[in-house]
Amino acid sequence: MYITYHIDRTPDTKDIVDVYRSSGIKRPVDDSDRIAKMYANSNLIVTAWAGNELVGIARSLTDFCYCCYLSDLAVRREYQKAGIGKKLIAITREITGDQVALILLSAPAAMDYYPKVGFDKIDNGYMIKRTQ
Repeated sequence: MYITYHIDRTPDTKDIVDVYRSSGIKRPVDDSDRIAKMYANSNLIVTAWAGNELVGIARSLTDFCYCCYLSDLAVRREYQKAGIGKKLIAITREITGDQVALILLSAPAAMDYYPKVGFDKIDNGYMIKRTQ
């Protein structure tokens, strides 16, 4: 399986939703307008492709000098455990650089994954959860 990675294209919303549904990530997949807005307002999108099929995506918000919030990391179920997520993170890090902290909120099912790919667990965070 040959995978190519891109930072110069935002996939069609339908393809993004397909990856989300397959990966198991919890996102508002029944609201394509909201998904489109999520991507229109993100400033770092790294994608993984098997031919013309979107198989993975990392969506971030960053200032490129201090912090980067990795909001979404999703890989189609049939492509998981092939290093695609790790590569998407590595490209995100490469683009943002060593001065930038990479921050994320993990889904409960992925809590064991992130330490394996270099993340440290932190306990000093807070959030106000969305109501919708």
